[in-house]
Amino acid sequence: MSNKNLLLELGTEELPPKSLRKLSTALLDEFTKRLDGAGLKYDGAKWYATPRRLSLFIASLDEKQEDREIEIKGPSVKVAYDANGEPTKAALGWANSNGVDIKDVSTLKTEKGEWLYIKSLKKGDDTTSLIPQMFKESLESLPIPKLMHWGDKKEEFVRPVHTLCMLFGSDLISGTILGLQSGTKLLGHRFMGKQQVELTSADNYLSLLENEGYVIADYERRKTMIKEQVIALANSIGGQADLDEDLLEEVTSLVEYPHAFLASFEERFLQVPSEALVYTMKGDQKYFPIYDAQNKLLPKFIFISNINPSDTTSLISGNERVVRPRLSDAEFFFKTDRKHSLESYFDKLTNVIYQKDIGTIAYRSEIVEQVAAYIGEQIGADQALCKRASHLAKCDLATTLVNEFTDTQGIMGMHYARLDGENADVADAIFEQYLPRFAGDKVPTGKVQIALSLAEKITTLVAIFGINLAPKGDKDPYGLRRAAIGVIRIMLENKLDMNLNKLLSFTYDLLTKKMQSKTTVADVSDYVFNRLKAYYKDLDIGAEIFNAVYANTPDSILDFDKRVYAVKEFKALDAASDLAAAYKRVANILSKAENVSDSINESLLEDSNEKQLVERLAAILPVVSSYYEKKDYLQALSTLSELREDVDNFFENVMVNVEDINIKNNRLSILLNLKMVLAKTADISVLY
Repeated sequence: MSNKNLLLELGTEELPPKSLRKLSTALLDEFTKRLDGAGLKYDGAKWYATPRRLSLFIASLDEKQEDREIEIKGPSVKVAYDANGEPTKAALGWANSNGVDIKDVSTLKTEKGEWLYIKSLKKGDDTTSLIPQMFKESLESLPIPKLMHWGDKKEEFVRPVHTLCMLFGSDLISGTILGLQSGTKLLGHRFMGKQQVELTSADNYLSLLENEGYVIADYERRKTMIKEQVIALANSIGGQADLDEDLLEEVTSLVEYPHAFLASFEERFLQVPSEALVYTMKGDQKYFPIYDAQNKLLPKFIFISNINPSDTTSLISGNERVVRPRLSDAEFFFKTDRKHSLESYFDKLTNVIYQKDIGTIAYRSEIVEQVAAYIGEQIGADQALCKRASHLAKCDLATTLVNEFTDTQGIMGMHYARLDGENADVADAIFEQYLPRFAGDKVPTGKVQIALSLAEKITTLVAIFGINLAPKGDKDPYGLRRAAIGVIRIMLENKLDMNLNKLLSFTYDLLTKKMQSKTTVADVSDYVFNRLKAYYKDLDIGAEIFNAVYANTPDSILDFDKRVYAVKEFKALDAASDLAAAYKRVANILSKAENVSDSINESLLEDSNEKQLVERLAAILPVVSSYYEKKDYLQALSTLSELREDVDNFFENVMVNVEDINIKNNRLSILLNLKMVLAKTADISVLY
């Protein structure tokens, strides 16, 4: 079957830069899903995007669907013909609806009777007849939270649309989408090159836009160009650029033909903590900061322009002029804040509400202080330093600079604490209380820092769950998912064997007067362990392994983790499935018995197989117990796997429910002892 390349492009007003990749990948997914559903084959599919276009390129797409033989079963023969053998209305109507004469209909015999039956050849549709509707449906399926109208149009989209192009090879596909008729005109660069270019072949899409329209439509290539230009400019002054991935993505989504330029700001601004300067450069201006070899901020930055004038003086000086007031603001706020100590801002927190049912930030800080001291005692941290860090932790929220540059909270608190001469661990803890901030971010490792960070997250979880504001759906305004993952990662990566339920109960007791839910501790524990389940899923550890361990009512995340990995390795052993089946059988038998004693009377042992199992249990128990004491769960399970043959022989040769009640109860006691030793690590019965 012959094929051609397909090009689809929607030309628009400037699209939201932070949504451009998401819109483009969603468009490709939706469209290829429809191609696959229609049985159209192709060699590859790719999305392109600029601020003013969304486009798809489908390589070597079939020109038409393949013809298909379809089989259609109709009414039963009994219903299809009357007593005289004449076709009924039901048969005639069915045949007519399928475009066949009743005389040409076959019959099909099945176990349930005989039915009218036809085979027909369905001709495949031309691809060009299918594309417009597919593209229209794909655009309508995009994840756009808010649509807009423009002019007097009734159509809606994320931004006004201006051009539509659907080319199959060199053939224009006619059709109307979002009020636009498909044509060959494409938008060129807004300021350079041709304002409009005419595309005559899908094959020339990228080259035509670049050479005549001065547009790099390939998003990934544009991103690479920006990255290479920024690195080269930073290297030219012996510096290293901050190639923040989010910033790189956003800038790529803002320009159609990128050009990087080097600019400067006054050195006096370097007296301000660099994070505040970087915040405004990256966040407000979309500039790339530059650092020296010692990772100190240089008074230079790189900006990306959508134009490349022959004289760059005005362009560079204009960007320098734009950033100067923002840096001056940061300088002013910093100097204003430094007229007072960080601690002096605590009093202002008494007037700032954290949550109306909980109280002020100052009140919350007092709770965190006690929780941090409790954690500090558990992990061997200096409790006085834990309390001090907690007291100062939120003070920077009342400073002028953080009020203006909100993302610098914690960072400015750390700097102000250092300038006040606070203990280094205390100062670092003020910043590290927010770690980890995102997937892959580091976690605190110092003891004071760990205590404050955990206290912050535990207090948030207990407080918000306690007033019945647990996350619902995608909504999580208090960041409880992030807090739970933070608790998990801090405990695991620092190997903290802490009793989570005791920590939650301690925090709950401090907040008792504010609590509206009596099940808060259990609810938070369940929530954290559900996050842990998702955490393991990302590591390709099956839900059955998690469930096996969770059945043992865990209280330590670190201990839980050790059990999970032990069960994972145990499951790979040859004996695992048989032992799990035996455990399930034991549990079923015991579930029907009442008041079973764990004491085995050896004088009642009659069968050699039950004697052998009891002997093996007695021999193996001290060994397994020593492993449990060391929390070496893998060795414990591996040792228990040696019981497989003895357990199998017991079930094959020994009847448990015999008439003699004493022997029956004694055998139930054997099973109870077996269950207790097998269940110590996890409920292995749920593994299969």
